[in-house]
Parts: sequence; C-alpha cells; structure tokens
Amino acid sequence: MCGRYLLSRSPEEIARWFGTRNALPNFPARYNIAPTDPVLAVRFNPKSGERSLDTLRWGLVPHWSKDLKFGARTINARAESLATTPAFRDAFAARRCLIPASGFYEWKKEGDTRTPYAIVPTDEPLFAFAGLWENWRDRGGGKDAPWIRTCSIVTGEPNALLAPIHDRMPVILPREAWPRWLGEEQASGDQLSALLTPFPPERMRIYPVSARVNSVKNDDAGLIEPLMATGGTLI
Repeated sequence: MCGRYLLSRSPEEIARWFGTRNALPNFPARYNIAPTDPVLAVRFNPKSGERSLDTLRWGLVPHWSKDLKFGARTINARAESLATTPAFRDAFAARRCLIPASGFYEWKKEGDTRTPYAIVPTDEPLFAFAGLWENWRDRGGGKDAPWIRTCSIVTGEPNALLAPIHDRMPVILPREAWPRWLGEEQASGDQLSALLTPFPPERMRIYPVSARVNSVKNDDAGLIEPLMATGGTLI
C-alpha cells in the first residue's frame, strides 16, 4: 500500500515538469502527507486539450457513496482489479490522473518492530504515481451542495528494491506513459493495465528514516533525513 508520501517541490516546479497550464494552486511543501489530506494531481481536460494541476482530497469517494468517510477505505486502488472493483471501475475508464510525489514512505515489520523507510527518485525530481479521481457531493445537501474531487493512488507488485520491505508499492509511471494514462491518447483497458508495472529499482533509492514520521503531527524536512547510526554511518 501507499499510506504516506511527500511533495517538497513548489507548484511552479511541478507545473513545469508535468506541463500543466492552469492557475497554480496554493500548496506548501509537505513531508508527511496522510490519507484524507489535500493533495496535488495532474489531470487532462479534453475540452481544453490541456493538463491541469489541481487540489484533490486523498481517498476516492465514488459518486454513489452516501458518505465522504468512504474515502478513508479507498486511499489505494489495486492495479489488478481496477476494471472490476465498483469503487474504481468508472474512474479507471474515464478519470485517471497523475499524483506528483517527491518520495514515499514504507514500513518494514520485523517482529514487534516497524522501521520506516523513505523511497526517493534517483534521476528525476519527482515520481508520477498512477491515480484515479472522482466527483462527489452530499446528496442530502441539495442542488447547491459543492462538488468534492477525490483521488486514489494505484498500487501494484513491488520491484526488487521494495520487495524485502512490503508486498505492494505505488505504481509509478514513466514520462512516456503519461499521455496514455491521462487520456490524451486513446487506449483500451488492457492497454492501460499494461502500463501498471513495477518501476525500475535502479531509478529509486531507499533508506531508513526517523520514527517521527509515524505521527501525522510531524511534517517537516527533517523527516526525510537518513537515519544515522552512532559513528555517522547510514543504517
């Protein structure tokens, strides 16, 4: 799964990297993004023919859900069942997005101990997580109830680097896959599913970090610093 990640680049940098054209959202650097938090997502607008960088709520809520709390259970979407899972199949068909990330966290369980690790890119400034998004509003609020846009991060099989830590990881899409995933190019469900493969391990780095990341109350640049053993060596 992917339950925490970070995004330390500015909206200006993110917009340049992904080629978005809309007005920039206000989004400060975040080092401990958690479920139900606001997040940034790249979407394609078929009417304008342009990409946009927008703020969504992490935890996809399908349009038929009666409660926004539904999203707490759908922060991740399994790549293997996107086309058949009721909460995700409509979004997989028509509402796919990219979720920029400077890195993400995963925890390795050893007995009663869970050690947090940071996973960051080695050759590019940002990861592009495969994502899905949806529109939702409270039906009990009447016609004037605001639309809330929510999203989920697609997860799949781990690569060789992550496999010793966890049996899932976010699906990270290379640049050449972005147009097809965003819907800029026509693609069948099978062609889209074929994009959801493990990211090359040589393009990412993993290292242990402080247990401070366990608490969502901590959200500072120190969380991403490598955990050092006595003597100054990396654990």
